[in-house]
Amino acid sequence: MHDDAMPEPKRMKRFLPDAFVTLMIASALLGFVLPDLGAGDGPLNLGLVTKLGISLVFFLHGANLAPESLVAGVKNWRVHALIQATTFIAFPTVGLILFFALEGRVEEPLRLGFFFLAALPSTISSSVAMTALARGNVPAAVFNATLSGLLGLVLTPAMISLVTLTGAAQFSLVDAVINIALILLAPFALGQLVRPLIKDLLANNKRVVSFMDRGVILLIVFTSFASSTASGIWTRFSAAEFALMLVLVFLLLAVAFGATIFLSRRLKLSRADEAAVVFCGSTKSLANGAPIAQILFAGSPFLGVILLPVLLYHQFQLVICAILAQRYAKQAEVVV
Repeated sequence: MHDDAMPEPKRMKRFLPDAFVTLMIASALLGFVLPDLGAGDGPLNLGLVTKLGISLVFFLHGANLAPESLVAGVKNWRVHALIQATTFIAFPTVGLILFFALEGRVEEPLRLGFFFLAALPSTISSSVAMTALARGNVPAAVFNATLSGLLGLVLTPAMISLVTLTGAAQFSLVDAVINIALILLAPFALGQLVRPLIKDLLANNKRVVSFMDRGVILLIVFTSFASSTASGIWTRFSAAEFALMLVLVFLLLAVAFGATIFLSRRLKLSRADEAAVVFCGSTKSLANGAPIAQILFAGSPFLGVILLPVLLYHQFQLVICAILAQRYAKQAEVVV
């Protein structure tokens, strides 16, 4: 259907923000308005509630993952290599260069947030969904998105340790890996073990699982911004610094999409494989990033600032991925 034939309500809906995006913005604003209530050590003890919620979500992720869905995508090594290299080599390299290049121009927590964004794994559900919408190689997307998520639980803390030897947010790599193993990996493994017993229950209650997953992210956003506000951190940063970070996040996203498309075509990948590379290699996971940040920077008043670039990138990637997925789908229709 052409735009001129599209009913006015549907046409307007295309330009309205996603409901989850709206809720994230509302959660951040609520953190500014009610800082004492939302702080991790506040009257609601949301620090403990958040950790329990994160563990529950990763348990559900483990229980939802069908091992057989990964097998079909294992053999396509060129696609896997390109996606993982983009995610864990190219992205962090750019982030590391900018982290040090901006020293003296941008406060360290914002620079650290940008590098944290660059060091994150790919999205899981979004990249697979967009690949499917684009009529791309879904098995390859499932394999790489899952592999990226698991690798990120170890590689992201390791890379963050490179730039936190001194400064505002320091942590022990050993302690971080142990905490991630206990709070994220252990529940995930337990979910895999009990999957045969509860997979049908989860399949019949997908909306409940999605609600819990997104609810924990909203809780992390709320507590992070509340803690930062309660500590008076935001007054340290100028409007120019935030504007620069916004521009850098957008440029990183543009370079990521441009590079993955360019490299896919230089390697002469099929259109289906290219779609998997673009959507798995260019996106960054808020679903994994928020819990990892909560563990790595637990107790840091800068947590809300560190998460800001990830939140911005998440909004941009949703819009651009949706546009590109539709274009790939149209290309597939032409080929057929």
